[in-house]
Amino acid sequence: MIKRSVIVLRNLDEFSDHLRGGAVTIGNFDGVHLGHARLIKRLRKMADEISGPAVVFTFDPPPAWILRPDAAGQLLIWTQRKVEILAELGADVVVIYPTDRALLEHDAGEFFEHIIRNRLGARAIVEGPNFFFGHNRTGTVEVLRQLCAETDVRLEVTPGIEVNGQMVSSSRIRRSLIEGHVDQARQMLGRPYRIRGTVVRGAGRGAKLGYPTANITRVDTLLPLDGVYAGRAWVDQVAHTAAISLGSNPTFAETILKVEAYLLDFQGDLYDSQLQIDFIARLRETKRFDSVDALVEQMALDVKATRSIVAQAENVKDL
Repeated sequence: MIKRSVIVLRNLDEFSDHLRGGAVTIGNFDGVHLGHARLIKRLRKMADEISGPAVVFTFDPPPAWILRPDAAGQLLIWTQRKVEILAELGADVVVIYPTDRALLEHDAGEFFEHIIRNRLGARAIVEGPNFFFGHNRTGTVEVLRQLCAETDVRLEVTPGIEVNGQMVSSSRIRRSLIEGHVDQARQMLGRPYRIRGTVVRGAGRGAKLGYPTANITRVDTLLPLDGVYAGRAWVDQVAHTAAISLGSNPTFAETILKVEAYLLDFQGDLYDSQLQIDFIARLRETKRFDSVDALVEQMALDVKATRSIVAQAENVKDL
C-alpha cells in the first residue's frame, strides 16, 4: 500500500473549515478487515468525486465498552495501527472521538444534525449495510437514507465481503482468534493478525535450551487461543520469521500466561523494546512434556515447521 499522510483529531473543535465538505464514514473499524477496506476505498472515490477530504469518524473507546462493558470483546487493533491502515486505504482525516454518555444519548436525528452535518459538514456519506447510529441504535441505514435525502447529502451503501460463504465482521474474526484459527482471521483481515507488546527479561530458560525467546508483556489487544504458532516479529520495521508460544509452561510447572517469540536467525538485544507479532498459522496446542529432551525435540520441529510455513506464505504473497 502507498504511505499517505493523515490528519488525526481527537477534538471536533479542531475540525477546521478546510476539512468540511467532504465524504464521511462512521464506525468502530475494529481490525480494519476486508469489509472495512472496501468501504474506505469507496469513501476515497466519493471524496474525489466531490473534491473534498475523505473523513473517517471512529470512537475511543468503542461505544460497547460503555453501554455493554460485560459483553464487549477485546480490541483487535490498537489506535495508532488503525490510523496507519486507514490512511493507507485512502483516508485524509481520522477523527478518534472520545466516546462519552453525552454522545451516546443523541438520538439518530440529533447525531446526524449535530455531528455529521454541523461539525463535520459532510456532503457525502459512505456506510455498510449493517450501520446503526444514535441512541439505542435506532438509526438504521433506511433512517440515514431519509435524513440524507432531506438535506441533499449523497449516500452510498457499500455491500460487505464474504469469505468462505460468510460475511466478514470483527466479531467473526474475534471468534476465529479465540478458537486459534489465525489462518481464518488472516483471510478476513487481508493480512496476518498482529499484536504488540514490550520485551522484558524472563527466566532465561529458552536460551539455555538453545532457543532464546523474547518475553512480551503489556499486550493491549486480543490474544489468540493458547498454543504454538508460526509467524513474524517486527524489529525496527524489519520482519523476522518467528515461532510464537502463547500460554503457560506446564513442562516446568508454570501456570502464568506468557507470550514468547523465538526469532529465527536473529542476533540482538530486544529488552525494553516494543515488538509487533504477526500470527500466520497455529502449529499445535500447549502441552506438558515428560522430559526437557522431549521438549527440545519438539521445539526443533516447531522451528522447522515455522520456517517452512512463513516462507511458503511469503512466496505466494499471502502476507
